[in-house]
Amino acid sequence: MNDFDTGGITASPPPRSTRRILFLGAAVLAVASALFAVRRPLMMSAPACGTGQWGICFGTFNGVVLMTLALVPPALLVVWALARRRRAAGVARAWRKSLAEVGMVHGTAPFVWMTMMPGGGAGVVPPRVSLVPLRDLVTMGPMGLGGNLLVFAALGFFAPVRFAALASAPRLLALGAGCSVLIETAQYVLRLDRVSSVDDVLLNATGAVLAGLASRRWWSPTGTPHTSPIRPAA
Repeated sequence: MNDFDTGGITASPPPRSTRRILFLGAAVLAVASALFAVRRPLMMSAPACGTGQWGICFGTFNGVVLMTLALVPPALLVVWALARRRRAAGVARAWRKSLAEVGMVHGTAPFVWMTMMPGGGAGVVPPRVSLVPLRDLVTMGPMGLGGNLLVFAALGFFAPVRFAALASAPRLLALGAGCSVLIETAQYVLRLDRVSSVDDVLLNATGAVLAGLASRRWWSPTGTPHTSPIRPAA
């Protein structure tokens, strides 16, 4: 007899509540690990932000990340206010819609801000373009790769949850690529001393799709279920 034979009894899958607890636990552990890894750079910016030196808070990567984390409680308060208003109006999925809307803005705006920060030669150095795919990947390093994947991760995660029209991988890819092209174009036109690279577009779009696939079970339904017409009894 097989050592793993259960006598014809198949194990039932874990209940939905257990899966949710495991998912939330994994998410909390991932966030805690990320905060632990960047705790020292964040603490370097904390004194400046605490004394109102906004040039450091909003003019450096560490400062922007710190302010993003500090604004999480107000963002959650906005989610609560929107959801409460929608529930009072009888709107379906009030909490999910509110969380998706705030999550898209709160998780995307800081990354867009960081991509638009000018370099030391802004306005002086001629704009640079890199149109050869995969050439810049080898020079980005882990931080560059991870950062580019995260630029539109929140948008890719929450957009299909909120908007049924975006609930597909090809549309998320087009959304991420389109938004990334706008950023690279703005960097070139404004002469921010940054390289407008096609690899940035590829990574930004890939991050949006991967994040979107992670939220697929919560995607907004793309249509109404088909129902057969009711025929009167003979």
